[in-house]
Amino acid sequence: MRKYLFILCTLYLVLCPLTAFSAKPDKQVVVLSCDLHCQACCDKVMKNIAFEKGVKDLVCDLKGKTVTVTYDANKTDLETLLKAFAKIGKPATIQEPAASKTPASVPETDAQTGATTPQ
Repeated sequence: MRKYLFILCTLYLVLCPLTAFSAKPDKQVVVLSCDLHCQACCDKVMKNIAFEKGVKDLVCDLKGKTVTVTYDANKTDLETLLKAFAKIGKPATIQEPAASKTPASVPETDAQTGATTPQ
């Protein structure tokens, strides 16, 4: 009986840490457009949103008036983050990704002369 109990305890001690490593956080990154006027606005966002549950990283861009939030999707969601921004008086919206240039919209240039070639 002791032998079986010892084997069972040993298996438990070996397998428990393995299950802890298998649960990986689901990190999401979202860029939010926010009405940021000055450095004090960025500081207000950084101080308040950083302590929301699941928020891993914040980057404020005052010039672009955007906030990039990295969060754990297992602990919070986008709707909760938007409510947190509204709560501090800085309502945010999801910024749409900029349209990438297609190769057809970039004019081709001649390698030797540098002149643009007609399409």
